[in-house]
Amino acid sequence: MDPTSLIQHPTLTWEAVNDGAVFYSRRHVYHMNWNLGAGGGGSDLSGYVVAAARFGGPIAIIRDNSKLIALGRTTFTKPVILVYSSAGTQLASITWELSKIVALGWTMSEELVVLNEDGQYRLYDLLGTTYRTYSLGPEAAETGVVDARIFEAGLVALTGNLSFLEVRAWSGSKPTVLSSPVLTGPPITWTIIPPDQTSSRHAEVIMAVEGTIYTCDNLEHIDQQLGGSGPFTHIAVSPNGRSLALLTSSSNLWVITSDFQRKILEFDVSSLAATSSTSTPIQLAWCGSDAVLLSYPTTVVLLAPGGETLTYHYVSTPYMVTEPDGVRVLNKEDCEFVQRVPDSLEKVFRPGSTAPAAFLFDASESFARNASSSSSVGVGVGSGSAGRARTDESIRALKPDLAFAVDACIDAAGREWDVAWQKKLLAAAKFGRAFIDLYDPRPFVAMGQTLKVLNAIRYYEIGIPMTYQQYTLLSPEELLARLTSRSMHLLALRIANFLSIKPDAVLKHWACAKISKTRPDGGIGGGIGGVSGTAEDDEDVARGIVEKFEAMGAGAGSAGVSYAEIAKRAWESGRNRLATALLDHETRAAEQVPLLLGMREDGRALEKAVDSGDTDLVYQVLLNLHKRLPLGDFFKLIEDGGPKVAPASRLLQIYARDQNREMLRDFFYSDDRRVDSGLLLLEDASTQEDLTARINSIKAAQKFFSEDRERGFEARMMDENARLLALQQTLEKDVDGKAAFVGLSVGDTIMLCLQCGLHKRAEKVRSDWKVSDKQFWWLKLRALTEAKAWDELDAFSKSKKSPIGYEPFVRHLVSKGFHQQAAAYVARCDAAKRGELYMLCNEYRAAGKEFKDRGDKAGLSELVRTCPDRLIARELQGLLSSM
Repeated sequence: MDPTSLIQHPTLTWEAVNDGAVFYSRRHVYHMNWNLGAGGGGSDLSGYVVAAARFGGPIAIIRDNSKLIALGRTTFTKPVILVYSSAGTQLASITWELSKIVALGWTMSEELVVLNEDGQYRLYDLLGTTYRTYSLGPEAAETGVVDARIFEAGLVALTGNLSFLEVRAWSGSKPTVLSSPVLTGPPITWTIIPPDQTSSRHAEVIMAVEGTIYTCDNLEHIDQQLGGSGPFTHIAVSPNGRSLALLTSSSNLWVITSDFQRKILEFDVSSLAATSSTSTPIQLAWCGSDAVLLSYPTTVVLLAPGGETLTYHYVSTPYMVTEPDGVRVLNKEDCEFVQRVPDSLEKVFRPGSTAPAAFLFDASESFARNASSSSSVGVGVGSGSAGRARTDESIRALKPDLAFAVDACIDAAGREWDVAWQKKLLAAAKFGRAFIDLYDPRPFVAMGQTLKVLNAIRYYEIGIPMTYQQYTLLSPEELLARLTSRSMHLLALRIANFLSIKPDAVLKHWACAKISKTRPDGGIGGGIGGVSGTAEDDEDVARGIVEKFEAMGAGAGSAGVSYAEIAKRAWESGRNRLATALLDHETRAAEQVPLLLGMREDGRALEKAVDSGDTDLVYQVLLNLHKRLPLGDFFKLIEDGGPKVAPASRLLQIYARDQNREMLRDFFYSDDRRVDSGLLLLEDASTQEDLTARINSIKAAQKFFSEDRERGFEARMMDENARLLALQQTLEKDVDGKAAFVGLSVGDTIMLCLQCGLHKRAEKVRSDWKVSDKQFWWLKLRALTEAKAWDELDAFSKSKKSPIGYEPFVRHLVSKGFHQQAAAYVARCDAAKRGELYMLCNEYRAAGKEFKDRGDKAGLSELVRTCPDRLIARELQGLLSSM
């Protein structure tokens, strides 16, 4: 007898509706191991508030205080939230110490959200060991929270003043107030369409008020004009957000589009609960996006699209969890999965199917049986040959559709839960692929990998009953995250390696979990490295983490691994030595430095930033330290760093010179850099418009320079500059502001005094600043020339013997265009130069006489050649001839 004949056929879980046009399957997944009595709500789910995550996720329950439960002798001081896997394995037990819980829910990353009536909500990790606390704000705290709906990306809360608040992203952001009609009391029932399924990208509230339905979002609220049809007692949104199921108090079930434009189905459900103690459904849910389920105390009724029903019986109250492709039904004993039979499975296994995939599967099975019988002892060859001939004939008939049949068998293998039938379907696909000349094998290989992963996580000890469709929607990376959140690091690591996914995220989570579970005085929790009962100090833990990372090819320098993140967890756990040891293996300074700052390892943070060569990172450290530390400690840290942090010191000076000169001044003062302090004051003085402030800055600079033995000259210059500015301020007052003295040099000040007729003042400046005679004569020459004071210039030239001679008089006057005045001073010059000087003054006759008197025939000849006046040139030629 063939052992495979004992395997339960997939169609045994199917039930047909619509005259066999549609099939639904009810599959037993797990026998639940949970102990409901430990939660204080009795041994049945009817005594609990239940929240289950999608994609085969965990289940959170807490006693429903609105219901009376026979407690016996057991007493409960505080509410306890119990978290189970879909197989009933307890994952966490959370004692709730805050005020009354209003709602439970799950995020996409499987964090448990618990909202209380004071508007506080916590996000627990899956094992209940850590949590984050946020608040809905003062309004919710003051008026209280009446009800709430939690979805994977946020929540909507109904406050005591009957307003709706939406929270997004689980980051503690400020709630958004949604528009809503004026309510006199809470809605009869309400639900939400998640933001990713609405046009406004905000959660849309659908509420039953009296006899109608209102839809509300952040912009408006709309009455859908259903007056007279209600009141509505139950509302359920399909997983794709396109359809709604509405149940009226008169037991009419409506299925309509979510925009309320089209009614798809209306059905009287009053007769569905004939065997139940109540005619009112406990829960309304969707099976995928095409069928609606109603739960009663011991039954669940499936309403198919055509209006036909299927009834499933239970011995205890069921709870339904809508999935993208079906519904998970939980009760005290079992976890079941109800779904519409996927098309590919229906093509292969539907009785009487004429689909190519069905023929391919039959041909593959026939070939396998024939091959088995041919290899058996005592069986003739003829029957096997006939079977192979029939198989070959079937394949030839399928040839045009063979590729489609292979694809259907591959897809059907993914949709099937039983491993034996998965193998048969893949074998059929492999069999058909052999008759196709060109066929891409990648889908076949990928499906084989996917099924190994799905079968592993469906195992009851793992307890994640995920379907192939859910797996494709969720992504393998998200699945790995869910396994690591359950501390199943070894399985996650094996799956990552099997699917060729970088194991970095798994290893990081394992390392953080290892840190949390290890203690310097004993013990490590489970994980990739196994369980150990020996004590490990921080160095051993760090070494173990690093060695594991390097062994998995995720060591230092790997793009996905950051030792800084793991070190941060160690630091948050109060293990600074372990954090420091891990940071030594971090190669990226941008990851290393912020944590060192947080750990108050300021010196090391600054050194690491400097070593990185990243200017922005150095500035980040400097500004952080300047903001946090007292100024003296900040400067001392830089000074004590020595040559290692010298670049940081220079960068600080560059920044402070442009952005915070007061800090730079304090830095120079603390470092006893007197010359730099003086130079900084001089820079400040050059930009100050107020003269008194400028003088004070210069005097302060002079004080700094005077305190340095090698800067005596600079100190004197500062003193003289300050005195000069004070004098220039006085001079401006003397001329009633008609001339600008301030800022001029000593020489320019003397010149301006002479031009303004302040000769005594000029002499005073000359005396006080010890201006030499030569410099003073030059200055006065230039000043009197500018003023065209020819008489004064002549008197000045005769006042005493010129220390600069008189040739400068001639040349300066000529350069200014005063040739006639310049000629008057040629006679006082040296005889050897008079001829040339007269030539400069255009006095050619006088120049000719000088050349003749000194017997300079060559000079006279050149003068004749260059003279522009012909008449004078003939006279000069006569003189030349007479020599």
